[in-house]
Amino acid sequence: MLANVLNSPISVQASIQVVRAFVKLRQILSTHKELAHKLIELERKIENHDEEIHTIFEAIRQLMAPSGPSKKKIGFLRE
Repeated sequence: MLANVLNSPISVQASIQVVRAFVKLRQILSTHKELAHKLIELERKIENHDEEIHTIFEAIRQLMAPSGPSKKKIGFLRE
């Protein structure tokens, strides 16, 4: 658009660079679609693992919690 208005070599080069930038952006997006898809799959797997890890931590906390009343020690007490 700039080249149509100004009609100078610099404006022509600027317009060409803008078009090249958009072409490059389109190429980058199309080549990385597969990578983006794999990233989405990985995020889904991680969400599932987060729930499983949370369950494991809860089980560990339950095992670490003291169980019932403590038993009295057998033997004599010193005063």
